[in-house]
Amino acid sequence: HVQLVESGGGSVQSGGSLRLSCTASKLSDFVAWFRQVEGKEREMVAVVRTDNSYSRYADSVKGRFTASVDVAKSAIYLEMNNLKPEDTALYICGVYCRWTGGGCSNWGQGTQVTVS
Repeated sequence: HVQLVESGGGSVQSGGSLRLSCTASKLSDFVAWFRQVEGKEREMVAVVRTDNSYSRYADSVKGRFTASVDVAKSAIYLEMNNLKPEDTALYICGVYCRWTGGGCSNWGQGTQVTVS
């Protein structure tokens, strides 16, 4: 059973920045960040290969968000800059993910990000 714990969410004004962290009991080749708004489907934000050699982003966050992995710390990060109100969502990390962004087998509980 893989355990994932996210942190770093919070409330920020438009144009601000946040850094999300996810500590994983086990990493896989591809890990990811997704986000979900109540009543809407979960959407892919970023998929990254554990050695940081490959990454894939949703069009809506390209140029603003950067995902990375620190294998030594078993941690997955999401650096978010120039945040917009439409980025408001529950951000969820995943492991054992498809590189296409189609989803993951294991998920954390999420950390809430609110942009006003």
